[in-house]
Amino acid sequence: MVMRDEREISIVRRQLGRLGMTISEHDPAEPPPIRPSDVILLDADSIPIKSDHATLWKGSVPIIAVIGTETPSRLKWLLDLRPASFLVKPLRSAGLYTALVIAFDSAQRRVEQAAHIEKLEDRIRSRRVVFAAILQVMRGHDMSETEAFALIRQTAMRHRTTIEVLSAQILAAGGMPNRNTRTA
Repeated sequence: MVMRDEREISIVRRQLGRLGMTISEHDPAEPPPIRPSDVILLDADSIPIKSDHATLWKGSVPIIAVIGTETPSRLKWLLDLRPASFLVKPLRSAGLYTALVIAFDSAQRRVEQAAHIEKLEDRIRSRRVVFAAILQVMRGHDMSETEAFALIRQTAMRHRTTIEVLSAQILAAGGMPNRNTRTA
């Protein structure tokens, strides 16, 4: 929890305590602690926009922003931190649980999206290998591009591997690999 207002701190402390969460309080003027947290409640009004410490709070931990000042520059700065959820001042006992659920869900979705993007980027990088394997099969078996790709796809499915992995094996072996056994 990165806040200064004692009234808000007491509300958050009471609600998080009811949820069985352990609370760690930090001065907004200080850099973030090294020890990990599950979520950060950040009073967006207590950290100067030009502060060197402002961007240090940005990380893989979901941030719940507590917003009181709605100036364009403050909101832009806040959006750059990519908060997972937010609460509006003055804080009340209601709303914190909802903000936590949304923050954890948002953080999980970001992790899943990052993994999906990485997988797609890997596939894009491997397209050159697949294309080179298709050309090699076309030359080696006197086939059209469509027939060569169909053969690679069928072989990959039969051996329960990806087209990208089989293509790399084709290039390494100088042709279609000779597999007599199926893999599980």
